[in-house]
Parts: sequence; C-alpha cells; structure tokens
Amino acid sequence: MAFWRPRYHRAVRKLIQLAIVAFGIRAFLRWRRGRQETAQTTALPPAPASDPADELRRKLAESREDDAPLEADAPPAVAVADRRADVHEQGRATLDEMTASSED
Repeated sequence: MAFWRPRYHRAVRKLIQLAIVAFGIRAFLRWRRGRQETAQTTALPPAPASDPADELRRKLAESREDDAPLEADAPPAVAVADRRADVHEQGRATLDEMTASSED
C-alpha cells in the first residue's frame, strides 16, 4: 500500500493564481476609472470669460482714442530737409568754435 499524502502545492498554486487574477482585475478597473475621469475633464474645456479677439479690438480702440488728443497738441512736423539743414548748420558752428579755440 502506497503512502498517500495530500498535495498541498496544488491548492497553494490555485490560491496564488486566484490572488494574482483578483489583483489584476482590481488594477484594470482602477486604470479604466482613472482614464474615464481624465476623459471627462478634458472633454469639457473651460469656458472663456470673453472672446480674446473682442478684447483685443476693445484695447486697440481705447489706445487709438488715447492717441488722438496727443496728435492734436503736437507741434507741426518739420520737413526733413529743414531738419537736416539745421543739423549741418549746428555741426559747422561747433567745428568753427573748435578750430577757433585751438588757433588761439
């Protein structure tokens, strides 16, 4: 008569296998729930307070209104040729002063 002993390693293997499957299912469900939550948050973008283009148009209109009074008070523009002549005249006067002081 053979000595019969219960094979406990089969029971332990099945228990370990059941635990691994249970942890796998739990991890899968947590992953899926997290993915659904992120999908819901990204599906609804935050509503802008106002249209950025309208805001820029408003700022541009305000800046144009602010510039209008400054242009009315500005002195008349001097022609480029007149300004150039004045600069050359000042340069010549300064050069004459330098040469006169070095000769003395």
